[in-house]
Amino acid sequence: MKTLVVGGAGYIGSVVTRLLIQDGHEVVVLDNCSTGHADSIPAGVRFVQADISAVGEVLAGADFDAVLHFAAKSLVGESVAHPSLYWHTNVIGSRALLDAITEHGVPRLVFSSTAAVYGEPDTFPITEDSPTKPTSTYGATKLAVDMMITNECAATELAAVSLRYFNVAGAAWGAGERHTTETHLIPIALDAVAGRRDKLNIYGDDWPTPDGTPIRDYVHVADLARAHVLALTAAHPGEHLICNLGNGNGFSVKQVIAEVERVTGLEMPVVSGPRRAGDPTRLVASADRARERLGWEPQHDLRQMVADAWEFSNSVAAQEPR
Repeated sequence: MKTLVVGGAGYIGSVVTRLLIQDGHEVVVLDNCSTGHADSIPAGVRFVQADISAVGEVLAGADFDAVLHFAAKSLVGESVAHPSLYWHTNVIGSRALLDAITEHGVPRLVFSSTAAVYGEPDTFPITEDSPTKPTSTYGATKLAVDMMITNECAATELAAVSLRYFNVAGAAWGAGERHTTETHLIPIALDAVAGRRDKLNIYGDDWPTPDGTPIRDYVHVADLARAHVLALTAAHPGEHLICNLGNGNGFSVKQVIAEVERVTGLEMPVVSGPRRAGDPTRLVASADRARERLGWEPQHDLRQMVADAWEFSNSVAAQEPR
């Protein structure tokens, strides 16, 4: 297929772009590089550096088969402190993208959604039918876009898939996490254990969990990328398919720290502090629908995620000026 990857210079978008190319798809990337990196786009891929508002210009007359939409603000704490930024970027930007898709007759959309739409769930594992009660502006904006996509599919015969990620980790095919402002546990822990940070902050050790720290479901970015490629042909015209992506296993912050120390053979400096606004206690996925509808199965465990992220973070550090 001829695919437009919006947000393809970011962490997940750049990994998905690599897999699309490996699988023989033609790829164009649109990204303003506000958080992504132009050098993470593979050589030979057409790259348009522009805001999401330019998506219509890229689609015009080009006969794209699909759009994969990764462009968004995604920092939970920032979204709580600056909600207008998130509503404008995530929702208004996505509205412009949907309008362009409709105008230019693109038949397929794959959307990067999030487990944050579920908020503080009452039952586990979380299914796609679990109540959506986001506790952060970030989660609320992603839910709003999911709702817009549902309406658009009903009105226009668009075939769309929303993939609700749980915690993504690891690296694949030479691409990994390079966030300027890093909030994800595994890369922060790896920086701390390597001495690139002075310590790791635990946001609350008094949560109602066995060891007092929050529990999350982790999925390898390579597994996540494969789900996007499978999603290109999963939905029928007029259908909005929503699938959770996770391993179905929960690990606490302290368990992740222990795994990082095992993989690296190094001890980590850790400091406990107050809870972070918008964080739920526990998020663990049921990915049964992804298995049934996408034919998807996660292949990588937590140790592999940590090991791949460790290798990538060291390669990036080695290239940085001293």
